[in-house]
Amino acid sequence: MDDDQLTRYSRHILLDEIGIDGQQRLLDSRVLLVGAGGLGSPVALYLASAGVGEVTVCDGDDVDLTNLQRQVAHTMQSVGMPKVRSIARAMQAINPATRVVGLAQRLEGEALADHVACADLVIDASDNFPTRHALNAACVRHRKPLVSGAAIRFDGQVSVFDLRRDDSPCYHCLFPQVDEEADAGERCAVMGVFAPLVGVIGAMQAAEALKLITGAGRSLAGRLLLFSARESEWREVRVKRDPGCLVCSARGA
Repeated sequence: MDDDQLTRYSRHILLDEIGIDGQQRLLDSRVLLVGAGGLGSPVALYLASAGVGEVTVCDGDDVDLTNLQRQVAHTMQSVGMPKVRSIARAMQAINPATRVVGLAQRLEGEALADHVACADLVIDASDNFPTRHALNAACVRHRKPLVSGAAIRFDGQVSVFDLRRDDSPCYHCLFPQVDEEADAGERCAVMGVFAPLVGVIGAMQAAEALKLITGAGRSLAGRLLLFSARESEWREVRVKRDPGCLVCSARGA
């Protein structure tokens, strides 16, 4: 690290759990972030501010006026712009040293698998179950840690599926896949979402990602945190690997 980096990241470096070595791991890391909306906005801004070396952001949508109620990386000047372009601009305004690769598309199949394989860590900030399950399957295949978050109405959840570990559950262990039609109604456009909720969950996802990269603290692997913004209450649920899981049962066999 040069003098400017030592100054910029000094508050991380002062933490015994991170220090110079942990900050260097952040600078050297590559993260795949799927989703540049309500959850992806705080995630992206914190990854950039923390000095993550490269962030690939994937989202096929353009910024809409209705997004601005909660998607804090975007502004009035971004309306009509691809979200990945808008969010890259916001990230580099904070930290030009973070390399941002924007993919204005929905990753699928081998393209998704290739991007997961190249990442050190994957963050799921998407808004639909098919994408979540596809990401999970790719992370299982390539043994990459997955930080998962979701938010709707006043309720949010966050967890870590550390698929480098043979004993870790995967997303499918917790939420077995259902057909796409059953997911169609569970969207912010239909159900609504409390604006600060996505900030809370997205910030938690960023925190878990930075902890996994630096090795600081204890991750949420094997635990699901549930947050009610209406009641200002957190609940924790223990999650175990399903030995009969159709996605991850062969891992470590």
